[in-house]
Amino acid sequence: MKFEIMRDRLLDGLSDVMKAISQKVAIPILTGVKIDVDEKGLTMTGSDSDITICTFIPAEENGEQIIRVIESGSIVLQAKVFSEIARKLPTNDVTIEVTNGLQTKIKSGKSDFHLIGLDTEDYPILPVVKDENRFMLPADLMKSIIRETVFAVSQQETRPILTGVHWEAKEGGLSCVATDSHRLARRHTKPEEMPETPFSIVIPGKSLQEFNKILPENAEPVEIVIADQQVLFKTRNVLFYSRLLEGNYPDTSRLIPEEYKTTVNVNGKLLLQAIDRASLLAREERNNIVRFSTDDSTAIEISSNSPEVGKVEELVEAVSVTGEELKISFSAKYMMDALKAIDGQDVTIQFTGAMRPFILKSLDDDSILQLILPVRTY
Repeated sequence: MKFEIMRDRLLDGLSDVMKAISQKVAIPILTGVKIDVDEKGLTMTGSDSDITICTFIPAEENGEQIIRVIESGSIVLQAKVFSEIARKLPTNDVTIEVTNGLQTKIKSGKSDFHLIGLDTEDYPILPVVKDENRFMLPADLMKSIIRETVFAVSQQETRPILTGVHWEAKEGGLSCVATDSHRLARRHTKPEEMPETPFSIVIPGKSLQEFNKILPENAEPVEIVIADQQVLFKTRNVLFYSRLLEGNYPDTSRLIPEEYKTTVNVNGKLLLQAIDRASLLAREERNNIVRFSTDDSTAIEISSNSPEVGKVEELVEAVSVTGEELKISFSAKYMMDALKAIDGQDVTIQFTGAMRPFILKSLDDDSILQLILPVRTY
């Protein structure tokens, strides 16, 4: 195997596949990156057996030659060492050559590295994903869905199913839900092309977070293919495979209240800033609790009290407050996460009582819903 490549393009591809590579894997060869070269270009693969990322760099793009392939072939190189070498090479022209089986030479300017590669025969084969269930989402919408839901997955492995986001397709729409049993984040969307067969899958939160780092900030289509134990996300030059979580996701629809006793419409950004300030004192408490109260005016009182540190009270002028007066306490972090997901728009907060879950939605758009369980302090 022998080819020449531009260092910056090699680094772009490596930065994607490195997101799937972990030093803590049961199969030692997975600490390596697999490199395949043929006349079409270079494919690099990284995997930790839960996530597999393949990135393709074409030999030619828009009439410009990026890779000059002298001899096709494949090799597995220690990923950490290879990426550090690539990052520190002195020039943008890189030649990679494999001789005598696994001896790999990396040359750039006056630098000459010799690495001992591993045999690609020992590298796990990519999962086979049949195209039964497939649909498309624009990359920017995909990024929004991940941002608006993935923060609410559970960090505890005691209920593994809750460490993922539940994607469900039914009645022409896609519903994405995450919950850690103290809060819930839901996003509804209607993709232009939905798969003919309804599906219900749970994608690990960690996989979605890693995929989000690779996604472009544009409306480029992302193809989503669902198989038995795998989901595959395809962008122009990247294949991202993730295993799915096994088990039944709890029915979260019954957690969402049907009727409300108090409704507050307020500017999300102002409320977020007030809760952020109140949480400065609340942080000293174990649970980071902030209190929220309404009366017969349109002002909301945000307060927190820490016996060792002091207390803070702030009035936030709401757009409108209707229904019963209310005093409720909640985690400042959960409320701030929910408001950030709704992203500074005017929000509607609907309460059913001091100890019942309450929901937040954008005033203009109910596709995003956040639900939080309060904390007993009053």
